[in-house]
Amino acid sequence: MKVIERDYLKELINVMGTPDIKIITGVRRSGKSKLLEEFQKYIKKNMEDYNIISINFNLLKFEKLKEYHALNDYIESKYIEGMKNFILIDEVQMCDGFERTINSLHASEKYDIYVTGSNAFLLSSDLATLFTGRTFEIELFPFSFKEFLKYYKYTDLDEAFKKYLLEGGMSGSYLYDNEKDKYKYILEVYNTLILRDINEKYKIRNEDLFDSLTNFMMDNISNITSVRNITNSLKRADGTLNHKTIGSYIQYLCNAFLFYKVKRYDIQGKRYLESQDKYYLVDPTFKYAKLGRKNMNYGRNYENIVAIELLRRGYEIYVGELYNCEVDFVAMKRDEKIYIQVSDNIDDDKTLEREVRPLLKIKDAYPKVIIARTKHEDYTYEGIIIKDIANWLEK
Repeated sequence: MKVIERDYLKELINVMGTPDIKIITGVRRSGKSKLLEEFQKYIKKNMEDYNIISINFNLLKFEKLKEYHALNDYIESKYIEGMKNFILIDEVQMCDGFERTINSLHASEKYDIYVTGSNAFLLSSDLATLFTGRTFEIELFPFSFKEFLKYYKYTDLDEAFKKYLLEGGMSGSYLYDNEKDKYKYILEVYNTLILRDINEKYKIRNEDLFDSLTNFMMDNISNITSVRNITNSLKRADGTLNHKTIGSYIQYLCNAFLFYKVKRYDIQGKRYLESQDKYYLVDPTFKYAKLGRKNMNYGRNYENIVAIELLRRGYEIYVGELYNCEVDFVAMKRDEKIYIQVSDNIDDDKTLEREVRPLLKIKDAYPKVIIARTKHEDYTYEGIIIKDIANWLEK
């Protein structure tokens, strides 16, 4: 498979030698294993006096290490005094009691430790509990549009965006020539890997309900909703359904990095709101592979792509609420704040007015942006910056 250098490699390089346990997370098949491979190549090419202890639990030759004492003994036997000793473990959760070994090795202060694992077993919320030392988490997303361009070497931005909108960023699908085979691969990733992780961790009892919920959430990306509303929508199929079950199932999907929950934010009151949220799919191709492309809603799909891109760029994102108007995103990063509306097409004056209205109600001086498919360079309208989505994603 063709490999391109991703920005995540720079993140790993920047934390080399720090005392943290480096944890690489992200949805299945987003490139965690490839990142470890590229990091290993970097060490070999750019460092001296190094010793790499690399373990990939997907390989049978490491089968005997799937118990934490055996894993610890193997790594300690590979340690070389006077060298920079790197530990690289792929799919660490396949070792029973792995956290005991990692904590012990970290406490010895002899190793620089990097691990990847199944998302259901290495949750961000659980890292502080699993590991007694400090952790540094790098969350991988599927390929961005910028990486998609780099992979395929597109020169026609419009053609590339049309392809990316349908093919997405799950780079394993790029090995297949036709759309049918690409979506078949995506569906297999969902069925055999993501669902397997969730079932292994949480022992789903009602798989039909879980599947119906996933379909519903995929079909309602970028819509404001609540656990109770989702429960009521699915009750027709199961009269015994309760919102606690649905709430747990949604959390499992988010734990597997398949969906991201975005809360509401009161712009005037500067406070976070509870109850109703939005859910975004880590890559829209999961929806196309599972549900097909009937009744495509480009505006909602654009909004989903923008949401994931903002997360990829390190923003915290919220749905803005102001005077009963909705702002698609309030994006925050340290002292930076941006208000963003996303639209399919704003050529029509009425559509443009509808999109700018909530932004014009905001009285602070933070940037206000509309991202749409304009096919033009950036321009301003009433002080609001209008950006073409393909150009914005390419930056």
